[in-house]
Amino acid sequence: MRGASRPSFAALREQLPQAATSAASAKLTSDEMFAVTGLLDTEHGLRRALSDPGKPGPEKVGVARALLGQKISPATMRLIETAVAGRWASPGDLTDGLEQIAIEAECAAAEYGGTLDALEDDVFRFGRLVAANTDLRTALTSPNLPADSKRNLLTTLLGGKADGTVIDLIIQVVTHPRGRSLTANLDLCAKIATDRRQRLIAIVRTSADLTSAQRVRLAAALKQTYGHDVQLNIVVDPDVVGGISVQIGDELIDGTASTRLAEVRRNLAA
Repeated sequence: MRGASRPSFAALREQLPQAATSAASAKLTSDEMFAVTGLLDTEHGLRRALSDPGKPGPEKVGVARALLGQKISPATMRLIETAVAGRWASPGDLTDGLEQIAIEAECAAAEYGGTLDALEDDVFRFGRLVAANTDLRTALTSPNLPADSKRNLLTTLLGGKADGTVIDLIIQVVTHPRGRSLTANLDLCAKIATDRRQRLIAIVRTSADLTSAQRVRLAAALKQTYGHDVQLNIVVDPDVVGGISVQIGDELIDGTASTRLAEVRRNLAA
Protein backbone atom coordinates (compact mmCIF):
# COMPACT_ATOMS: atom_id res chain seq x y z
CA MET A 1 0.00 0.00 0.00
CA ARG A 2 1.22 3.48 -0.86
CA GLY A 3 1.50 6.27 1.68
CA ALA A 4 -2.03 7.67 1.71
CA SER A 5 -3.57 4.19 1.71
CA ARG A 6 -1.62 2.74 4.63
CA PRO A 7 -3.71 4.22 7.48
CA SER A 8 -6.96 3.24 5.75
CA PHE A 9 -5.76 -0.32 5.23
CA ALA A 10 -4.51 -0.51 8.82
CA ALA A 11 -7.94 0.58 10.10
CA LEU A 12 -9.64 -2.00 7.88
CA ARG A 13 -7.33 -4.79 9.01
CA GLU A 14 -7.76 -3.82 12.65
CA GLN A 15 -11.52 -4.33 12.33
CA LEU A 16 -11.34 -7.79 10.75
CA PRO A 17 -11.29 -9.72 14.07
CA GLN A 18 -14.70 -8.23 14.91
CA ALA A 19 -16.15 -9.79 11.74
CA ALA A 20 -14.17 -13.04 11.76
CA THR A 21 -15.09 -14.39 15.20
CA SER A 22 -15.40 -18.05 14.18
CA ALA A 23 -14.56 -20.32 11.27
CA ALA A 24 -18.05 -19.81 9.81
CA SER A 25 -18.09 -16.03 10.16
CA ALA A 26 -14.53 -15.74 8.81
CA LYS A 27 -15.47 -17.83 5.78
CA LEU A 28 -18.60 -15.74 5.16
CA THR A 29 -16.59 -12.53 5.47
CA SER A 30 -14.03 -13.83 2.99
CA ASP A 31 -16.65 -14.87 0.43
CA GLU A 32 -18.47 -11.55 0.70
CA MET A 33 -15.32 -9.45 0.54
CA PHE A 34 -14.20 -11.32 -2.58
CA ALA A 35 -17.64 -10.70 -4.12
CA VAL A 36 -17.47 -6.96 -3.39
CA THR A 37 -13.94 -6.82 -4.80
CA GLY A 38 -15.18 -8.47 -7.98
CA LEU A 39 -18.06 -6.00 -8.24
CA LEU A 40 -15.78 -2.99 -7.90
CA ASP A 41 -13.33 -4.45 -10.42
CA THR A 42 -16.09 -4.55 -13.04
CA GLU A 43 -17.95 -1.36 -12.06
CA HIS A 44 -15.19 1.19 -12.53
CA GLY A 45 -17.45 4.19 -11.99
CA LEU A 46 -18.63 2.84 -8.66
CA ARG A 47 -15.06 2.09 -7.59
CA ARG A 48 -14.00 5.64 -8.40
CA ALA A 49 -16.99 7.07 -6.55
CA LEU A 50 -16.32 5.03 -3.41
CA SER A 51 -12.61 5.93 -3.36
CA ASP A 52 -12.95 9.60 -4.39
CA PRO A 53 -10.92 11.63 -1.85
CA GLY A 54 -12.98 14.70 -2.72
CA LYS A 55 -16.21 13.19 -1.40
CA PRO A 56 -17.04 13.16 2.31
CA GLY A 57 -16.75 9.78 4.01
CA PRO A 58 -20.41 9.69 5.14
CA GLU A 59 -21.56 10.28 1.57
CA LYS A 60 -19.52 7.32 0.29
CA VAL A 61 -20.73 5.16 3.17
CA GLY A 62 -24.32 6.03 2.25
CA VAL A 63 -23.76 4.92 -1.34
CA ALA A 64 -22.21 1.63 -0.18
CA ARG A 65 -25.08 0.96 2.21
CA ALA A 66 -27.70 1.64 -0.46
CA LEU A 67 -26.04 -0.79 -2.89
CA LEU A 68 -24.83 -3.52 -0.56
CA GLY A 69 -26.67 -3.23 2.74
CA GLN A 70 -29.25 -5.90 1.92
CA LYS A 71 -26.84 -8.21 0.11
CA ILE A 72 -24.07 -8.84 2.62
CA SER A 73 -23.89 -9.55 6.35
CA PRO A 74 -23.82 -6.65 8.84
CA ALA A 75 -20.27 -7.53 9.90
CA THR A 76 -18.98 -7.40 6.33
CA MET A 77 -20.95 -4.22 5.72
CA ARG A 78 -19.13 -2.57 8.61
CA LEU A 79 -15.82 -3.52 6.99
CA ILE A 80 -16.94 -2.00 3.70
CA GLU A 81 -18.05 1.17 5.49
CA THR A 82 -14.65 1.47 7.15
CA ALA A 83 -12.96 0.98 3.79
CA VAL A 84 -14.93 3.56 1.81
CA ALA A 85 -14.79 6.10 4.63
CA GLY A 86 -10.99 6.04 4.46
CA ARG A 87 -8.63 7.78 2.07
CA TRP A 88 -6.90 5.75 -0.64
CA ALA A 89 -4.06 6.75 -2.94
CA SER A 90 -5.97 5.31 -5.91
CA PRO A 91 -9.18 3.39 -6.66
CA GLY A 92 -7.02 0.32 -7.23
CA ASP A 93 -5.66 0.52 -3.69
CA LEU A 94 -9.22 0.30 -2.34
CA THR A 95 -9.94 -2.95 -4.18
CA ASP A 96 -6.48 -4.32 -3.40
CA GLY A 97 -7.16 -3.65 0.27
CA LEU A 98 -10.52 -5.41 0.15
CA GLU A 99 -8.96 -8.40 -1.60
CA GLN A 100 -6.18 -8.70 0.97
CA ILE A 101 -8.72 -8.61 3.79
CA ALA A 102 -10.71 -11.32 1.99
CA ILE A 103 -7.59 -13.50 1.80
CA GLU A 104 -6.79 -12.87 5.45
CA ALA A 105 -10.36 -13.77 6.43
CA GLU A 106 -9.93 -17.07 4.56
CA CYS A 107 -6.72 -17.60 6.52
CA ALA A 108 -8.61 -16.80 9.73
CA ALA A 109 -11.16 -19.49 8.87
CA ALA A 110 -8.29 -21.95 8.46
CA GLU A 111 -6.78 -20.77 11.74
CA TYR A 112 -10.03 -21.42 13.61
CA GLY A 113 -10.12 -24.87 12.03
CA GLY A 114 -6.52 -25.60 13.00
CA THR A 115 -5.36 -25.81 9.37
CA LEU A 116 -3.51 -22.51 8.87
CA ASP A 117 -0.10 -24.22 8.71
CA ALA A 118 -1.47 -26.66 6.14
CA LEU A 119 -2.95 -23.81 4.10
CA GLU A 120 0.40 -22.05 3.97
CA ASP A 121 2.21 -25.25 2.97
CA ASP A 122 -0.39 -26.30 0.39
CA VAL A 123 -0.46 -22.91 -1.32
CA PHE A 124 3.34 -22.89 -1.45
CA ARG A 125 3.48 -26.42 -2.89
CA PHE A 126 0.80 -25.64 -5.46
CA GLY A 127 2.77 -22.58 -6.53
CA ARG A 128 5.85 -24.74 -7.11
CA LEU A 129 3.72 -27.28 -9.03
CA VAL A 130 2.39 -24.55 -11.31
CA ALA A 131 5.87 -23.15 -11.84
CA ALA A 132 7.18 -26.58 -12.87
CA ASN A 133 4.24 -27.67 -15.07
CA THR A 134 3.92 -25.56 -18.21
CA ASP A 135 0.74 -27.28 -19.45
CA LEU A 136 -1.04 -26.77 -16.14
CA ARG A 137 0.08 -23.14 -15.91
CA THR A 138 -1.09 -22.49 -19.47
CA ALA A 139 -4.50 -24.03 -18.80
CA LEU A 140 -5.06 -22.09 -15.58
CA THR A 141 -4.02 -18.76 -17.05
CA SER A 142 -5.61 -19.11 -20.51
CA PRO A 143 -8.28 -16.45 -21.17
CA ASN A 144 -9.93 -18.95 -23.52
CA LEU A 145 -10.69 -21.48 -20.79
CA PRO A 146 -13.93 -20.58 -18.95
CA ALA A 147 -13.81 -20.00 -15.21
CA ASP A 148 -16.06 -23.02 -14.59
CA SER A 149 -13.63 -25.27 -16.47
CA LYS A 150 -10.71 -23.95 -14.40
CA ARG A 151 -12.75 -24.49 -11.24
CA ASN A 152 -13.52 -28.09 -12.22
CA LEU A 153 -9.87 -28.72 -13.11
CA LEU A 154 -8.68 -27.43 -9.74
CA THR A 155 -11.33 -29.37 -7.83
CA THR A 156 -10.28 -32.58 -9.59
CA LEU A 157 -6.59 -31.86 -9.11
CA LEU A 158 -6.75 -30.85 -5.45
CA GLY A 159 -9.76 -32.82 -4.20
CA GLY A 160 -8.73 -35.15 -1.38
CA LYS A 161 -5.23 -33.62 -1.31
CA ALA A 162 -5.95 -30.19 0.19
CA ASP A 163 -8.36 -28.69 2.69
CA GLY A 164 -11.51 -27.05 1.34
CA THR A 165 -10.31 -23.63 2.45
CA VAL A 166 -7.13 -24.05 0.39
CA ILE A 167 -9.11 -25.15 -2.66
CA ASP A 168 -11.51 -22.21 -2.35
CA LEU A 169 -8.63 -19.75 -2.04
CA ILE A 170 -6.75 -21.16 -5.03
CA ILE A 171 -9.91 -21.22 -7.15
CA GLN A 172 -10.54 -17.58 -6.26
CA VAL A 173 -7.12 -16.30 -7.33
CA VAL A 174 -7.05 -18.48 -10.45
CA THR A 175 -10.48 -17.43 -11.71
CA HIS A 176 -10.08 -13.77 -10.65
CA PRO A 177 -6.42 -12.92 -11.26
CA ARG A 178 -7.05 -9.13 -11.15
CA GLY A 179 -4.27 -8.39 -13.63
CA ARG A 180 -1.54 -10.27 -11.79
CA SER A 181 0.28 -13.46 -12.75
CA LEU A 182 -0.81 -16.70 -11.13
CA THR A 183 2.55 -16.99 -9.38
CA ALA A 184 2.18 -13.48 -7.94
CA ASN A 185 -1.32 -14.27 -6.65
CA LEU A 186 -0.22 -17.51 -5.00
CA ASP A 187 2.78 -15.75 -3.46
CA LEU A 188 0.43 -13.08 -2.07
CA CYS A 189 -1.77 -15.74 -0.44
CA ALA A 190 1.23 -17.54 1.01
CA LYS A 191 2.66 -14.29 2.40
CA ILE A 192 -0.60 -13.32 4.08
CA ALA A 193 -0.88 -16.80 5.60
CA THR A 194 2.74 -16.63 6.79
CA ASP A 195 2.28 -13.18 8.31
CA ARG A 196 -0.85 -14.32 10.12
CA ARG A 197 0.79 -17.46 11.45
CA GLN A 198 3.70 -15.44 12.81
CA ARG A 199 1.45 -12.98 14.63
CA LEU A 200 0.45 -13.52 18.22
CA ILE A 201 -3.22 -13.33 19.17
CA ALA A 202 -4.12 -11.43 22.34
CA ILE A 203 -7.56 -11.82 23.90
CA VAL A 204 -8.27 -8.50 25.61
CA ARG A 205 -11.11 -8.27 28.13
CA THR A 206 -12.33 -4.82 29.09
CA SER A 207 -15.48 -3.26 30.51
CA ALA A 208 -15.74 -0.80 27.59
CA ASP A 209 -14.52 -1.02 24.03
CA LEU A 210 -11.10 0.48 23.38
CA THR A 211 -10.68 3.47 21.10
CA SER A 212 -8.58 3.17 17.95
CA ALA A 213 -5.77 5.09 19.65
CA GLN A 214 -5.87 2.78 22.67
CA ARG A 215 -5.77 -0.29 20.43
CA VAL A 216 -2.75 1.07 18.57
CA ARG A 217 -0.89 1.84 21.80
CA LEU A 218 -1.70 -1.56 23.31
CA ALA A 219 -0.66 -3.44 20.16
CA ALA A 220 2.60 -1.46 20.01
CA ALA A 221 3.36 -2.18 23.68
CA LEU A 222 2.68 -5.91 23.25
CA LYS A 223 4.78 -6.06 20.07
CA GLN A 224 7.68 -4.48 21.93
CA THR A 225 7.27 -7.00 24.75
CA TYR A 226 6.90 -10.15 22.64
CA GLY A 227 8.90 -9.22 19.54
CA HIS A 228 6.03 -10.06 17.17
CA ASP A 229 3.00 -8.30 15.74
CA VAL A 230 0.02 -8.92 17.99
CA GLN A 231 -3.58 -9.21 16.82
CA LEU A 232 -6.04 -7.87 19.37
CA ASN A 233 -9.32 -9.72 19.88
CA ILE A 234 -11.37 -7.39 22.06
CA VAL A 235 -14.00 -8.90 24.37
CA VAL A 236 -16.25 -6.35 26.09
CA ASP A 237 -17.17 -7.92 29.44
CA PRO A 238 -19.49 -6.08 31.89
CA ASP A 239 -18.03 -8.13 34.75
CA VAL A 240 -14.74 -6.32 34.27
CA VAL A 241 -15.02 -3.36 36.64
CA GLY A 242 -12.03 -1.45 35.31
CA GLY A 243 -8.72 -1.90 33.59
CA ILE A 244 -8.04 -4.70 31.14
CA SER A 245 -6.77 -8.26 31.05
CA VAL A 246 -4.67 -9.57 28.20
CA GLN A 247 -4.24 -13.28 27.51
CA ILE A 248 -1.64 -14.50 25.01
CA GLY A 249 -1.51 -18.25 24.88
CA ASP A 250 -1.18 -19.52 28.44
CA GLU A 251 0.05 -16.17 29.77
CA LEU A 252 -2.42 -13.84 31.47
CA ILE A 253 -1.62 -10.18 32.12
CA ASP A 254 -4.43 -9.10 34.44
CA GLY A 255 -4.95 -5.50 35.52
CA THR A 256 -8.70 -5.48 36.00
CA ALA A 257 -10.36 -3.94 39.04
CA SER A 258 -12.61 -7.00 39.35
CA THR A 259 -9.58 -9.22 39.86
CA ARG A 260 -8.15 -6.88 42.47
CA LEU A 261 -11.52 -6.76 44.25
CA ALA A 262 -11.66 -10.56 44.28
CA GLU A 263 -8.21 -10.64 45.83
CA VAL A 264 -9.35 -8.19 48.54
CA ARG A 265 -12.37 -10.37 49.29
CA ARG A 266 -10.18 -13.46 49.57
CA ASN A 267 -7.83 -11.64 51.96
CA LEU A 268 -10.76 -10.47 54.12
CA ALA A 269 -12.16 -13.99 54.29
CA ALA A 270 -8.82 -15.52 55.22
